[in-house]
Amino acid sequence: MSTTLRIATFNLENFDDKANQVPSLATRIAAMKPQLIRLRADILCLQEVNGQEQQGQPRQLLALNQLIAGTDYQAFNIESTRTVGDNQVYDERNLVVLSRFPIAEHKQIKHDIISKPAYKKVTANPPENNADDVTWERPLFYTRITLPDNVDLHLINLHLKSKIPSNIPGQKIDNYTWKTVPGWAEGYFLSSMKRVGQALETRSFIDQLFDQNPDARIVVCGDFNSDCDAVPVETIKGAVEETGNGNLSSRVMLPCEQTVPEPSRFSLYHRGRGEMIDHLLVSQSFLSYYRGTEIHNEMLHDESIAFATDKKFPESDHAPIVAEFVLPNP
Repeated sequence: MSTTLRIATFNLENFDDKANQVPSLATRIAAMKPQLIRLRADILCLQEVNGQEQQGQPRQLLALNQLIAGTDYQAFNIESTRTVGDNQVYDERNLVVLSRFPIAEHKQIKHDIISKPAYKKVTANPPENNADDVTWERPLFYTRITLPDNVDLHLINLHLKSKIPSNIPGQKIDNYTWKTVPGWAEGYFLSSMKRVGQALETRSFIDQLFDQNPDARIVVCGDFNSDCDAVPVETIKGAVEETGNGNLSSRVMLPCEQTVPEPSRFSLYHRGRGEMIDHLLVSQSFLSYYRGTEIHNEMLHDESIAFATDKKFPESDHAPIVAEFVLPNP
C-alpha cells in the first residue's frame, strides 16, 4: 500500500512561558493545540519556539512540551537549533523539527557556506570609520529524514530576517521611533541584506544536495518574511525564467501554495490584506508525489491591529501550512 505523508510548517509567534505574560501559556495552548492536531502532520517544522530555564538544568523547550502533550507529536522524534558551545536550545526563536520517522542527521548552517559580508553604515552617528561584519540573526536548520519508502528527505527549516529595520547607531529615539528617514531606510536596507543573504546560503546548500544526488528529495519550509515573488524566495526557487538556463530546470524549487486558490493564499493578515510570507517549497523529484496544500488561515487576526494596541492574541499571527504527498511502496 502507498503511504500518505503530511509535512507542515508553523510559526508559533514567540511561544514562551514567562511569568505574568498575557495571554498566559495555558490560554495559548488552549487555542493552538487544536491547530496542531488538525494538521495531522507526519513532519512538523516550527519557528519562534522559545527555550525556558529550569533550575539546575540546561535550557529546554518546556513550553513546547506542554503544547504537544497528549497529542501524537509527543512521541515524535524531535531536534532543534542549539547554541554553539554549551549545546542548549536558544533563549528565543528556535527552529524545531518533529518527525514521525527517524531523523538520520541534523545540523544548523550559519555562514558555513556564505561568509559574513562587510558593510559600513552611512548614516551612523557617530560616523563609522570601518566596515563591520553583517551576520544573519538565525541559522538554517537541516534534517535528513528516512521516509517509509527508504528514501531520504532533505528538509530545511528556516526563518529569514524580518522586515523590521536593523538598528543604526545614533538613529533611533526609542525602539519604535527613528530620528531620520535615511536612518530608517538604511536599517531597512540592512535587514534586506540579511534576509537575502540567508536565502543565498539556503540556495547554495540546496545545490550542494543536488550535486550529491540530482534526484534528491528536498523540502524548504518556514517563515520567509517575503512574498513568493520577492527576491529572497526567488533566490531559493531558482526559476529558469530568472537564470535563463534550461539545463538547470531540474534544480528549481516549487512553491506548493500555488495550488491553493488565490483568494485563500495568505499566511499573515496585515492592515486588512492577506500576505503569503510562509512557504513550503519542494524539488521536482518530489513533486510527482504531491497531492495538495492547505493553509489554515481561518483564525488569523490582523497583525497590525495587535501591534498598534499592544494587544496579543493567544493564536499565532501566522497560519500553519501543510502539504500532502503519497509515497510509493518500498
